[in-house]
Amino acid sequence: MDILSLLVVIPMLTVFILFFVKDMQMVRIIAAAGMFVETIVTFFVTRNYVASRGSGDTSEFLMTKDFTWFESLNIHYFVGVDGIAVAMLLLTAIVLLAGIFISWNIEDLTREFYISLIILGTGVFGFFISLDLFTMFLFYEVAVIPMYLLIGIWGTGPKEYAAMKLTLMLMGASAMLLVAILGIYYFSGQTFNMQEIAHAHMPIVAQRFFFPMAFVGFGVLGALFPFHTWSPDGHASAPTAVSMLHAGVLMKLGTYGAFRVAMYLMPDAANEMSTFFMGLAAIGVIYGAFGAIRQTDLKYINAYSSVSHLGLIFFGMMALNKTAYTGAVLQMISHGLMTAVFFALIGMLYGRTHTRDVRKMGGLLKVLPFIAVVYMIIGMASLGLPGLSGFVAEMHIFVGAFQNPDTIHRIFSILAVSAIVVTAVYILRVVGMMLMGPIKHQEFEDLPKAVWYEKVGALLVLLPVMAIGLAPNWLVSLIQDSLAPIVEQLSHSGY
Repeated sequence: MDILSLLVVIPMLTVFILFFVKDMQMVRIIAAAGMFVETIVTFFVTRNYVASRGSGDTSEFLMTKDFTWFESLNIHYFVGVDGIAVAMLLLTAIVLLAGIFISWNIEDLTREFYISLIILGTGVFGFFISLDLFTMFLFYEVAVIPMYLLIGIWGTGPKEYAAMKLTLMLMGASAMLLVAILGIYYFSGQTFNMQEIAHAHMPIVAQRFFFPMAFVGFGVLGALFPFHTWSPDGHASAPTAVSMLHAGVLMKLGTYGAFRVAMYLMPDAANEMSTFFMGLAAIGVIYGAFGAIRQTDLKYINAYSSVSHLGLIFFGMMALNKTAYTGAVLQMISHGLMTAVFFALIGMLYGRTHTRDVRKMGGLLKVLPFIAVVYMIIGMASLGLPGLSGFVAEMHIFVGAFQNPDTIHRIFSILAVSAIVVTAVYILRVVGMMLMGPIKHQEFEDLPKAVWYEKVGALLVLLPVMAIGLAPNWLVSLIQDSLAPIVEQLSHSGY
């Protein structure tokens, strides 16, 4: 069996074993062990990819495996990775393993919770390694469907409403995606092979029709403005680990798909419509930042912050140059890590204080030093402090956006850059209200400190944020090596 297929087989095997385990502590141990092995395999994939590149292999995708699945429709199980996919696999492995530890204290239907969580992870891993559009769409659905159960059963607040709203919007987006994929299939010589489609060069008329369907179809999952409305409610109602995976990984399926499928396979339409979608992205960046500043619930603050930061990803894509593309992919990784830590910390705080309202908190730095310090570090990363991953990603996006001399693009860039100030306001406001000052409630004076599995989960995601900020070259190099085919496809954009 090829090493990439192991990334799908290991979580499936873990789920199969969990079906026969009745002891809940053993369920937790098996889930953690399975995802630890998954993480090790992901690091082997990364090492093999880097070694192959270092040996002079210039293939677009490496470690490929292709065999016919449905011959009559020319559907293949075709997998492979480039540097961008490898980076996304690393993000998924880290956040999924952290989510397992953060969920260690789940008592209600523990086995079913872990099974649903790992099935979601299976779909995400399969999506990132797929080079066949039909197979990619299949894994996309596998990743999305468990969200309804994870929020509807283990969520809080109006969880049924949030789960239904999320599911209906994502199913509508899936319908658009399916139409777009079938259109691409028909106008590219009846193939789902992404490399063959890219070289076939679809007719511009077909691109104009199917590009917005594919871009918006993926964009809904990526919280593209104005299709983001499901996101705050979904995050607020989801349990901690699900919020981590949802914002940290699942939403990146939307941004990655928009980049890999819509833009790479339909470059002419991407060029023609870039200004319109860049405008939507810029509005999303501003809207999300101002939305966050008006919230008092920690989960809603982070949810609207995610809308803003995900808007930067789409903004970088539509800048149509290599620097901005690099920033967009870096932002996928950086935001995935940052928001996963944020939701993990919010879950820890809620479990101790039984509130997410920042107005009711205060002085928590004195009683919960580990949680408070990690929150401040991630907050600084979110507002773009140099030395952390957020700065590296955002600088690439903004520098790339300003490389375009067009006046409208410059205006959009100024609007997007201004969101940094708003981000600083709401991050520093939350830190000041929640962590500084006197303790507002007597019952908060003796809160239990973070336990070992919470610290492991938080540090698993925090350390890469710091590593990328201090030494970004390895990740930048990994990404830029794989951008050449996409840049070539969009070369007439002026790059």
